[in-house]
Formats: sequence, structure tokens, C-alpha cells
Amino acid sequence: MRTKSGPVLVLGSVLSLQFGGAVAALLFPRAGVHGVVALRLAIAALILLAICRPRTRGYRRADWLSIAAFGIALAGLNTLFYHAIDRIPMGTAVTLEVLGPLTLSVITARSRRGWMWAGLALAGVVLLGRGGFGRLDPAGVGFALGAAVMWAAYIVLSARVGHRFPKADGLALAVAASAVITLPFGVAEAGSVLLEPRILLMGTVVAVLASVLPYSLEMLALRRMPTTTFAVLMSLGPAVAALAGFLLLGQALTLLECLAILLVITAAMGAVTGTKPAPGAVTGTRPAPGAVAGTKPAPGPVSPASPVRTPSRTEARRTLAPATPDA
Repeated sequence: MRTKSGPVLVLGSVLSLQFGGAVAALLFPRAGVHGVVALRLAIAALILLAICRPRTRGYRRADWLSIAAFGIALAGLNTLFYHAIDRIPMGTAVTLEVLGPLTLSVITARSRRGWMWAGLALAGVVLLGRGGFGRLDPAGVGFALGAAVMWAAYIVLSARVGHRFPKADGLALAVAASAVITLPFGVAEAGSVLLEPRILLMGTVVAVLASVLPYSLEMLALRRMPTTTFAVLMSLGPAVAALAGFLLLGQALTLLECLAILLVITAAMGAVTGTKPAPGAVTGTRPAPGAVAGTKPAPGPVSPASPVRTPSRTEARRTLAPATPDA
């Protein structure tokens, strides 16, 4: 029963994360991209700080620098991704965003087979271009690729923070740092609009759907299934993003674009199941719930998702584990 519930929890996390992004896009006309990012991160930080109650004493300067860097990565990832989905379809944006962690996984694995999967992902991007890069906003494509870079940084920094802070303390503190970074930009763009009851309510929905709920579901899922299976299911993100964009935002994709997304998903699945990471390598596409929390990253490849769990310090150093994007 425990094993059977794992895939359901992962799919619930993927659906929550991507539909949360689509709901966020509905707020852009009223609150602006920076306003929505600030609102989401501020509310998510308040919720996580209330739940985790992280201690702040006893840490070194290097620990706080790691939190600051992780907060910058979170702020950058969310801001760039939201700018991307403000300009191009969600399915396309998430497909381009996945290239960051996929590239990181292939490079650190140092495997010929890994480069084969990278080639398949590149073919998907080329096909995506043939399907109509001309009809896509160049800035939107650039923002999505920038989010890909920040996602890769997120994975590396989440592992570092996970080794320095217990449980989900590192995540809560990093989200709080990202909220502090983005709030001035959000207030400058949206002003008092952020305090409107409807906007606050929608912002809370976005924070729960895109941050709190995915983290919780992924934490439960990783206790019930192998991390490889978890990673494969999380790789369905681009397809679910395309569905969310179609249902909530009316974003239709061409047949070529759908095929391109399928190629990138296949490449992501192949990368997390068919490569053996080099010693000390960062694996997977998105940190799974354990890494950011610093509690128990399970051994094996990890995937696109967000940030909790518990084994030995040796295991924690070997593997990386929580996305969301947050995205």
C-alpha cells in the first residue's frame, strides 16, 4: 500500500506545482511578474518558518553565506521563470527550463550514454524551434534558459545547504532570504495592489500550490518509493505544464511542439535512470525533498521538483535530494 501510494503522491506534486504556476500567470495582469514572485515567496516563507521554526544560533559565517546564495538562486529561478511564462507558453518554458538540470546531470555523470540523452534533448529543442521559435518571444526564450541555469545552481546549492542545516531549516531560511530579495521589486511594481484581499488570497493559493504542497507530497513520496522512480515521474513536468497552460491559460501547442516536449521528457527520464554518477557528482534534474532539508537524501538520481527526509551523513554527502520550481 505504501509503495502504491508513492506514484500518486508524486503526480499530485507535479500537478500542484505546474497548475500553481498557471494560477500565478493569471495574476500577472493585475500584480505584475515581480509582484506575484514577491507575494508567493513571502507567503511561502511565512508558512515554512511557522512550520519549521528553524534555529538561527550556532551557525558559522559560511553557513549563512550558503543560505544567502541559495536564496539568490531561488529568487532568480522564480523571477526568470515567471517572466518566461508571461511571454511564452508554459509547456515550452518548462521544457527549456529542464535543460539546466538535465545538462548538470549529464556533465556530472561523465557517461557516454548520458551524452546520448543530452543529444536527444537537443533534438527536442531543435524540433521546438522548427515548430515556431519565430512565433515565440525571444525574451521569453531567454528568460526560460536563464531559469534553466538558475535551476542547476539551485540543485548544487540545495545540496550544500542540506549538509549544513538540519531537517527543513535550510529551506525555510533560504525561502525567507529569497522573499527579502524579491519584496522590494514586488512592492515597486505592484504597490498597494499586493494588499488587496483577492490578490492576497490568490497569492496564498499560488504559494501553497507551487511551494508548500509539492514539498510535502514529495517528502511523503520519497519515503514510499525509490528515488529513480521518483525522478522519472517528476520528469513529466513539461507535459503537465503544457496541460495546465492549455486548461487555465488557453495555450494551445502544435504537434511539433508536443513531440519536442516528449523528446525532452524522454531524455530527462533516460538521464536519471541510465547514467551512473561519478563519485561526489550531483545527480538528477531537480532536488527532491530531502536535499534542501538536509535530512535524508536517498541514494540514487534525483529529479525536477522542490524540497525532506533522514539517513546517515555519509549518504547525505553522496546524494542530492529536493521543485519548484520552484519552480
